Amino acid sequence: MRLLAIVLTWNGREDTLACLESLRGIDTICVDNGSSDGTGEAVRKRFPAVELLRSEENLGYAGGNNLGIRRALARGADWILLLNNDTVADAGIAGALEEAARARPDAGVLACKVLFAEAPDRLMYAGGRFDTLLGYSGRLEGHGQPDDGRFDSLREVDRATGEAMAVSRAAIELAGPLDESLFAYVEDVEWCLRIRAAGRAVLFVPGARVWHRGSASTGGVRSTANLYYSARNTLAVVERHRPLPRGLRGLRRGVVVGAHLAQALAHPRRRAALRAVGEGWRDYRAGRLGPKAAG
Repeated sequence: MRLLAIVLTWNGREDTLACLESLRGIDTICVDNGSSDGTGEAVRKRFPAVELLRSEENLGYAGGNNLGIRRALARGADWILLLNNDTVADAGIAGALEEAARARPDAGVLACKVLFAEAPDRLMYAGGRFDTLLGYSGRLEGHGQPDDGRFDSLREVDRATGEAMAVSRAAIELAGPLDESLFAYVEDVEWCLRIRAAGRAVLFVPGARVWHRGSASTGGVRSTANLYYSARNTLAVVERHRPLPRGLRGLRRGVVVGAHLAQALAHPRRRAALRAVGEGWRDYRAGRLGPKAAG
């Protein structure tokens, strides 16, 4: 198994260096996605063996990772591990992924077990589902629960989480790369839907552990960017993968927007969060995807 890791970074120099440190021994590409805090220079200085790819602008999660994926495939990788820069990988991650790939030759995605960096024995992700009828993911399996062995079986799941997932060359060749029109959020779900539709399994690999700080790439817990992109992109994904007649389509749109408005009401910046959901709905209706327009 030829595994190559991609670390996607924007601003977050110290996080990026810690992530790369945890990957020593694994061939790695770092994609500097338009950083302005000296991240690229720090990576080049401390990790000369890491290949650094630089974009002058933020290409989003999808575009930035696709830049690295193209290079990883050209370098001969048959599995590509995608990691956000605010993650730290367990030393045994490569071995766990290789064992899972051998056990399930039909696998196209290997989803890592994600734990909270702030509470390292608590789970953030141990599997997930996605209902294309309602556009509903539900709470991620294990979220907030102790890592006490209850989620330690290799099993099929609906979706991985983009913070830490490995994708095979075969799956990419069958289903294509990440959808850059989504820019950020829900693109990991959409990719898993395409890969599953192409006949490849999405597996949760409990031994492939990472610790994640969460939301660092989009401004932390006070940011509303996640609500904008999640509302807009969820609508785009469900209507692409499970089209409905006009009346039912309108009902589903109401369900998706309503669920995001409920999240916005609990946000520490409630007014801005409600506005972000409204803008996501507006831009979806207008067919505006890609990065959110300024203003």
